[in-house]
Amino acid sequence: MAAGLADSRRTKWRHFRIKPVEKEGNKTPEEPKTTVRVTMAQLLDGAGELGWVLLKSVIRFVFMVFNNCAAIPSYCLYLVLLQPLRIWDSSAFWHIEGIMFKWLLAMVSSWGWIAGYTVTEWGDDVRPISEEEAMVIVNHQSTGDVCTLMMCLQDKGMVVQKMMWLMDHVFKYTNFGLVSLIHGDFFIRQGKAHRDKQLIYLKDHLEKYYHSRNRKWIVLFPEGGFLRKRRETSQLFAKKHDLPHLTHVTLPRLGATQVILKTLSAQQENGSVSSESGTPNQRGDNKRKGLQWVVDVTIAYPKARPMDIQTWIFGYRPPTVTHVHYRMYPIKEVPVEAKALTSWLYQRFVEKEELLTHFYDKGSFPSQDGQKEAASRPMILDPVWLCAIQSFAFASAYIWYSVLQYLYCCLF
Repeated sequence: MAAGLADSRRTKWRHFRIKPVEKEGNKTPEEPKTTVRVTMAQLLDGAGELGWVLLKSVIRFVFMVFNNCAAIPSYCLYLVLLQPLRIWDSSAFWHIEGIMFKWLLAMVSSWGWIAGYTVTEWGDDVRPISEEEAMVIVNHQSTGDVCTLMMCLQDKGMVVQKMMWLMDHVFKYTNFGLVSLIHGDFFIRQGKAHRDKQLIYLKDHLEKYYHSRNRKWIVLFPEGGFLRKRRETSQLFAKKHDLPHLTHVTLPRLGATQVILKTLSAQQENGSVSSESGTPNQRGDNKRKGLQWVVDVTIAYPKARPMDIQTWIFGYRPPTVTHVHYRMYPIKEVPVEAKALTSWLYQRFVEKEELLTHFYDKGSFPSQDGQKEAASRPMILDPVWLCAIQSFAFASAYIWYSVLQYLYCCLF
């Protein structure tokens, strides 16, 4: 009997030890170790990639700090040295300043270029009108829009060196703010409290600097702010006033556009602007034709993910192609009277909405009238030219440092 009881206990214990193995699906004990090894390998690979991105970002940031410290003071000191020329021949002075300004913008373009951030262009070719006066209206998604324009306009003749920018006053306090102030760009403050005064300041600024410095193109963002900040307000306004519902752009504001058209173009009796005669402050021996074109620029980012200036600086996003679409309108087709101009501007941004919707759905912009399919063209920067500009900047910084050090030793 005792033997039978012992056998019964051994049988129960044997069953007790077998049950956990059956619940685990007969897994071998080596499999969890393999899973752990795979997970650790993935973590190590991810850590290695993250470390490389951080190291690359630090290297890029350090280079850009040195680049700014070399280029911007050199730009300012060259202009100080050229002040006698400004008194003797103002047009020659501003021509030289424009060349150096273009070089500075090319340096900013090179930061994105070496990170693989490139531009593909669509629509009208604006190069044939690079010597004519134009107003450029652009949709505004992020701070990277300015960098994108700096890059894509580099190969448009003398456009960049004869361009005036209208940008948010926040840019005044960036590393490039001093350069823009010297160049004669206009920093505009947003908000109802500043709106009326800012338009008066803009008109005075254009009359004082645009023609005297031989500017040809003027760039503005009529939406008056970034898409992510203005979209909800714009959609509520559109719903209230029975206007189109826009997702990829916002309804533009009239003020700055109307001031530019009235100040830089001659108005005809029918309310549109003339392309045949100069503006009132241009008449005489130095007569200019005034604005000839409105260039409508639409910027599209892959997957609707705008590229900000931090990405441009640190380069942590993989190589990205930004797409830029151009459409040109003769200035005689553009009205100046408030109601008609508002309708015309709204129509342009409805078209932008359609362009961006098509791009995000199809990966390309739609073809223009008379074309079977849309044609794109890559915008290419010359790396040799970029290296030459960077070399000149650092060489200039060394020369100015040596000169200032010598003067300091002589004086003290």
